[in-house]
Amino acid sequence: MESKELALKCAKILSDKIAQNLSVIYVSEVTSLADYFVIVTGGSSTHVKALADEVEFKLKQEEIFPDHIEGHGTNSWIVLDYGSVVVHVFSEEAREFYDLERLWQDGEKLELNFD
Repeated sequence: MESKELALKCAKILSDKIAQNLSVIYVSEVTSLADYFVIVTGGSSTHVKALADEVEFKLKQEEIFPDHIEGHGTNSWIVLDYGSVVVHVFSEEAREFYDLERLWQDGEKLELNFD
């Protein structure tokens, strides 16, 4: 699966679970860490965990497995690393604090339309 397709699939899964402030940023031109960052906010620590779990569950059904998962113990920032796509699921406070959109503002933010 191409990295853009994977990023958009992750975004759709998160959108379907009522993720807040969904953002997909193409960062391949500015970093070697990944091609895309998918960034969302959960409304509570339970929602943050549920969002991350849903991405992991849905992608595992397609035999797509993360290289690494970090943050399940805190439920304020969970990172699912799929190599070319990194999914960041934040609490509102953590998202404001880390402000990844500002850090990666040189990346290209994708327009999302899931109608």
